[in-house]
Amino acid sequence: MSIQILPTQLVNQIAAGEVIERPASVVKELLENSLDAGAQVIDVDVEQGGLQRIRVRDDGKGIEQGELSLALSRHATSKIASLTDLEQVNSLGFRGEALPSIASVSRLQLSSRTPVEESGWCVQGDGSDQQLTAAPVAHMPGTTVDVKELFFNTPARRKFMRTETTEFKHIQNVVRRIALSCFPVSLKLQHNQRPVFHLPAAVSREQQERRVADLCGKAFMEQAVYIEHTAAGLSLHGWVALPTFSRSQADLQFFYVNNRMVRDKLVTHAIRQAYQDVLFHGRHPAYVLFLEIDPATVDVNAHPTKFEVRFRDSRLVHDYLFRTLHETLAQVRPASDQPVPQPARPIDALQIKTASGVAQGAAPVQSGMSLGVQEQVNRYAALHPPAAMSPSGTQSAEAEDDFPLGFALAQLHGVFILAQNNEGLVLVDMHAAHERITYEGLKDARQGEGIRSQPLLVPVSLDVSEREADVCEERQDWFRALGFEAGRMGRERIAVRQVPALLAESDVAALVRDVLSDLLEHGSSQRIQDSVSELLSTMACHGSIRANRRLTINEMNALLREMERTERSGQCNHGRPTWVQVSIEELNKLFLRGR
Repeated sequence: MSIQILPTQLVNQIAAGEVIERPASVVKELLENSLDAGAQVIDVDVEQGGLQRIRVRDDGKGIEQGELSLALSRHATSKIASLTDLEQVNSLGFRGEALPSIASVSRLQLSSRTPVEESGWCVQGDGSDQQLTAAPVAHMPGTTVDVKELFFNTPARRKFMRTETTEFKHIQNVVRRIALSCFPVSLKLQHNQRPVFHLPAAVSREQQERRVADLCGKAFMEQAVYIEHTAAGLSLHGWVALPTFSRSQADLQFFYVNNRMVRDKLVTHAIRQAYQDVLFHGRHPAYVLFLEIDPATVDVNAHPTKFEVRFRDSRLVHDYLFRTLHETLAQVRPASDQPVPQPARPIDALQIKTASGVAQGAAPVQSGMSLGVQEQVNRYAALHPPAAMSPSGTQSAEAEDDFPLGFALAQLHGVFILAQNNEGLVLVDMHAAHERITYEGLKDARQGEGIRSQPLLVPVSLDVSEREADVCEERQDWFRALGFEAGRMGRERIAVRQVPALLAESDVAALVRDVLSDLLEHGSSQRIQDSVSELLSTMACHGSIRANRRLTINEMNALLREMERTERSGQCNHGRPTWVQVSIEELNKLFLRGR
């Protein structure tokens, strides 16, 4: 076949194949156009999962009569005019391919009116490359795009569509993602003339959280922590769910860069690392987060669907996200729905032991744990003077105000602590709670003395790629700070001569290979720290209170106070909750009180 220029219609249909994957793709492109046009109210009407009809109406700035036909031409846009504009894109759309791509595979009507025009105008297309002429139409200021019979002229594409229910679920997900990024905009969604979403404009924090609850579920908001942080030219705000609200799938993860929804491996990796100490294996964190960054430092032109982006300084972005979220999760304390800064104080390992070795009024207890710092009864007495006790011998309500986990009442089956606070009843898993306290203490001690190194009697030689050897050579200081000494021996060979003492018995070669792989892909790696943390976690598990161990009331209260001071104490090292709150209202319901 000889070389020839493709017909315009075929070119547009090829472009449509890149941009318009399914009806949900049409909804995404049209919603983004409405937002770029400054719309404050957007209505989306869908029929038969979007295959029969998609209509998006907005109250944006509209399109002038003379530009309506141009709007359906490829590479025609009002959003960029030069390479400089492209390098710092602020709009959601900018390619100028969405409308002509949609028009090439559907029967499309574009109607619009600007605020200064007395009437509206419309153009219609049927997938052909015929010249379009604008005709007058009754229309309020704004734009309406009416898409009918999607893929009617490309039957092969239509065969790949799923059921009406499945296609509409994809549309729902698109509307949900965009609605989370445009709080000030009122948005409605109808399917087969039945309302699905009716989201009024959300300006205040309370209104925004109501919208998030509507779109992500009330349970998410009840378990979410709000974050707002700025540093190094980056700003992050939004909501992250506590680790106890982890998911079996990554279906509640919404991340936006300058209000653009993105799926980015670097971002996902950084967030996953931030949850590393508190997330159960195989579970996924949930979040709605917004990153603000200088548009000139992020490339949004990396993929036709605009879901992927590239950061100019990916390592800075990765470290910023990891550290900000890691510290946020660390600062959440029991009975606190916001990260509240706490005074810096050492985390003491708890030794459950009375002077005689036997808990008064209880069965004998095992000998104390030699973790370095003892929890003495007189220390507890100093924290809780007699004034905090009521005449009956129980703590007063005023004292409970100061201690979110309240005060111990009893021990249940040698496993749980029953405590009372102002909210009602608190149940604590003794082993899980003390495991977290011990683990954080070991981490603090390790951080204080740094990672000690141990020379290998016989260096470990590894055959690697040239890129991996380059990274090893370039990041010598980074390896050394983590207790490793690794040097280049040849073009594609390195030698490991020194390793962290705690990891001397591990598979050194496999660990170093994994670290080099991370450095190439993400610019950083947490594998060494993860391996150290895993070992410390195992030590903490074996060094913590075991089940069926009897504690005195003082010992139980000492454990509660340690939990209130300890970072991440809401979860054990494996991601399980360490305590739960049962409110007075919930207790009343159990006994049908108030009916």
